[in-house]
Amino acid sequence: MLYSKVIKKLRQLESELNAHGLWSKEPPSQEAMISTSPFSCDVMSFENWLQFIFIPKIYALITSNSELPSNIAIAPMAHYVWNVKPHLEALIMILYDLDNLLSEQ
Repeated sequence: MLYSKVIKKLRQLESELNAHGLWSKEPPSQEAMISTSPFSCDVMSFENWLQFIFIPKIYALITSNSELPSNIAIAPMAHYVWNVKPHLEALIMILYDLDNLLSEQ
């Protein structure tokens, strides 16, 4: 049940990123993909981190029936990055929902 709820939120996130032109056709460099900074903020945009690191990682955990992270806080970073862009409020809310969903498990 949790997996299906998380998948639904990830799909909403993908859809909103795409709707706002934040879905990239080009992946980050290999060097960027191995960044150890939180949210890879030193080498890529937050939306790229969501698209190329976070979303695939959560899908991979679900596909392998692995335990999902239970203590995440992605929405505060989204709020920090996008708080001056009110048209992205729906994206921030999806991430708050996802944070809460995973924290409730």
